[in-house]
Amino acid sequence: MQSRKVKGYALGFIAAATYGLNPLFALPLINDGMDTSSILFFRYLLAIPVMAAMIIARSKSFKVTVRQSLLLLIFGLLVGISSVTLFESYRYMDAGIASTLLFVYPLMVAIIMSIFFHERLTPPTIFSLATALVGIGLLYKGEGGTTLSVTGTVLVMASSLSYAIYIVGINKSQLAKVPTLTVTFYVLLYGLLVFAADITLKGSLAIPTGIAQWSRIGALALLPTAVSFLCTTLAITYIGSTPTAILGAMEPLTAVVIGVTVFHEQPTIRDIFGLVLIICAVTLVITGGSIAPHLTAIRRLFPRHRRD
Repeated sequence: MQSRKVKGYALGFIAAATYGLNPLFALPLINDGMDTSSILFFRYLLAIPVMAAMIIARSKSFKVTVRQSLLLLIFGLLVGISSVTLFESYRYMDAGIASTLLFVYPLMVAIIMSIFFHERLTPPTIFSLATALVGIGLLYKGEGGTTLSVTGTVLVMASSLSYAIYIVGINKSQLAKVPTLTVTFYVLLYGLLVFAADITLKGSLAIPTGIAQWSRIGALALLPTAVSFLCTTLAITYIGSTPTAILGAMEPLTAVVIGVTVFHEQPTIRDIFGLVLIICAVTLVITGGSIAPHLTAIRRLFPRHRRD
């Protein structure tokens, strides 16, 4: 049991960190003039054979029932919508801000689980969410007091909600019994339909040119797509939807690390404090119930005094 939790938390970390690499590879492609649907079309197109090869190598089955196939179609479309709305938001706001706003999805997951599946929101979970949100908020750096783009904000919220429903759906449907590799393969396959439909309506497809563009597309296909979705699905099966979602705090954390190491940005005291809060929140999620007895013991050291 403990081993499953350790694996789940590790996979949650990897899933969030790799998904946080989206801007690193996507922004140069967008700056080169490629449209969102074309970028995502090739991203998913290259990721699908990778998943198929892994299924064959692990001797897993591609077989699913009609009902499972319908669910995979729905969740695949949700993932596709989440990807396209996130990438479109980069056109209206900084990628760092978009990554910050995207982190609303753990809160959405917790609310969905509480309302529809009666999952009790424990004090440590609520405190973890609040702490992570405050930490993420500190990482946001507004410039000149400018207001956020309404269009960009709506797009990110749509991306968050789609991803939140996907996370919950994978855990609370028949797909929990389907091999993880198979689920990821079909989610990517059906997600591809979103971009193919948009490209068909627009009547244009931007094909990557040169080694640099193809390398970025390949990196997008491997890390934020194949690796991230696979690890997310596995983490959900090990530790559940809400902890996996809260571990998503690693996404904006990854963005900050990339900014410092790749783009040589200088972190402020505010940034560092935000990072510390995120790390504390994630640590609290990992310790989970094991920390509750200690918190209770500390509370008993300070009993309430009745007023006469």
